[in-house]
Amino acid sequence: MQEIDHPIYHLIEELKKIPGIGAKTAQRIAFHIISLTQAEVEALAEAIKEAKKKVFHCSLCNNLTHIDPCVYCADETREDEMLCVVEEPFNIFSIEKTGIYKGRYHVLLGALSPLRGIGPDELKVEKLLNRVKGGTFKEIIIATNPTVEGEATALFLAKLLKQTGVRLTRLAMGLPVGADLDYADQVTIKKALEGRTELKEG
Repeated sequence: MQEIDHPIYHLIEELKKIPGIGAKTAQRIAFHIISLTQAEVEALAEAIKEAKKKVFHCSLCNNLTHIDPCVYCADETREDEMLCVVEEPFNIFSIEKTGIYKGRYHVLLGALSPLRGIGPDELKVEKLLNRVKGGTFKEIIIATNPTVEGEATALFLAKLLKQTGVRLTRLAMGLPVGADLDYADQVTIKKALEGRTELKEG
């Protein structure tokens, strides 16, 4: 597809902007969309518009939700003594698939990354700190991704949360270094949760 003014070219270019979607995958998705019936295309477009219109961040944990508080914060059967801190909302789904974690969540909405202009203020860590101080948590699991940014974020949070006196743990390195939590399989995440270790400064 060489014609830059071709509608399919524009569709491919927009799809390539989605994280994890390369040129070939974008092309396959674009041609699949074109093969759909008009009704199917309109249903897809409507689903995207509805999600964008109705989904927002939970006022307590920052998870993406259509109700406030979200289902995890509103669930009275979950443990109030454990808090799992993740980078992005989709990380929650990865952990939930293991079926062994029953505590609460807090979403940072990113990780420290000076090169991308993401500092402590952008992560809104004050909200996390206030939540911990006002809660009954006995353990905080730092479940940031095992990347350079994720590790830097974990160390920063360890220093910040040390003053609360709450036990800090980090997911065990059953997760491969350099990989995103969202791409790990359920067994790997389960082992990481079971083998989490004490988180200490420096």
